[in-house]
Amino acid sequence: MATPANPRVMSGMRPTGALHLGHYHGVLSNWLRLQSEYECFFAVVDWHAMTTDYADPREIGPNVWEMVIDWLAVGINPGQAKLFVQSRVPEHAELHLLLSMFTPLAWLERVPTYKDQQEKLKDKDLTTYGFLGYPLLQTADIIIYKASYVPVGEDQVAHVEMAREVARRFNFLYGREPGFEEKAEAAAKKMGKKNNELYHELRRSYQEQGDAAALEKAKALIDGYKRITIGDRERLMGYLEGGGKIIFPEPKVLLTPAAKMPGLDGQKMSKSYGNTIALRENPASVEEKIRRMPTDPARVRRSDPGDPDKCPVWNFHAVYSDDGLKKWVQEGCRSAGIGCLECKKPLIDAILKEQGPIRERAKEYQDDRDSVRGIIAQGCEAARDVARKTLEEVREAMGLSYR
Repeated sequence: MATPANPRVMSGMRPTGALHLGHYHGVLSNWLRLQSEYECFFAVVDWHAMTTDYADPREIGPNVWEMVIDWLAVGINPGQAKLFVQSRVPEHAELHLLLSMFTPLAWLERVPTYKDQQEKLKDKDLTTYGFLGYPLLQTADIIIYKASYVPVGEDQVAHVEMAREVARRFNFLYGREPGFEEKAEAAAKKMGKKNNELYHELRRSYQEQGDAAALEKAKALIDGYKRITIGDRERLMGYLEGGGKIIFPEPKVLLTPAAKMPGLDGQKMSKSYGNTIALRENPASVEEKIRRMPTDPARVRRSDPGDPDKCPVWNFHAVYSDDGLKKWVQEGCRSAGIGCLECKKPLIDAILKEQGPIRERAKEYQDDRDSVRGIIAQGCEAARDVARKTLEEVREAMGLSYR
């Protein structure tokens, strides 16, 4: 489907504990950029947290509010993006249920993370429908807002592809409304004589000759014409491709740059590895963690030369240091001209400088929890307005709008 003038982005995070620098450099910094370029929906996906923490969900509630404070503290702007809690928009659950009626079980079982997560979380019983079905719930989260793009890392691409398949299957099963062709022809006439003729010419070129360029031109034509209803726009899109009314556009992957933030031990920063620095961690604790970081094992004594490429500390310099400082580290380490504590000192300063404004803004929100709840209440209502409209279309398409 053609990209609308102000395309939507949908993304979410599970409230599983304090956010750390890996979340900031891997996800939130990307959200900061996206919120000024797209219409963004950012969700606290608390139901997703339940899929693995169902046995003891008591921490989910406190984690929700702390995570929202983290979002606001780093600069996520409720004036630019809609911030909401998934469970406060129950239409997600209804759409998930309706999608489950026609989604093949094999589609869920083949999602790569299904087996991977079961292997990683052996201490939990994940032989539940909630865990098996969470990619379908994720699909509902995305398509209920008719999102054009979903920012994900490479490990989540399969989830977006499943959302595309489910949207495609829904459109195939339920997009053929009574009198569809007549309604599509009427919609084309609403664009005016010239555009109507161009639309049909491009449609013939695509359907008779497989002209992909004609398809894209026709999509752009439809999307550029603003004086038709959303329903007519969807009919024209479906008629163009030889199908029915497109209820759900197929979302596209917006590949998130690979997370640059390593953990204290050189692995990916993750709570499960115990190698994190929290976004709002106490400065004394940050300094202590950096000072205790492992270094090149070849540097037993201060006079021993080292190799930065074998040192986890160098990975932090790759994130925080400019070219001049990196050169100082490379030359000083390899010649034993600097010691490991000297090498770590600029990192401590850089991290504390980055965290300072975040801690200050977070304190303001911690001291004014009512404003945080108000922001979420507004975001939830805005999200529900969109979700309700989508569900109305879904019920009508599926024959569930009883009158």
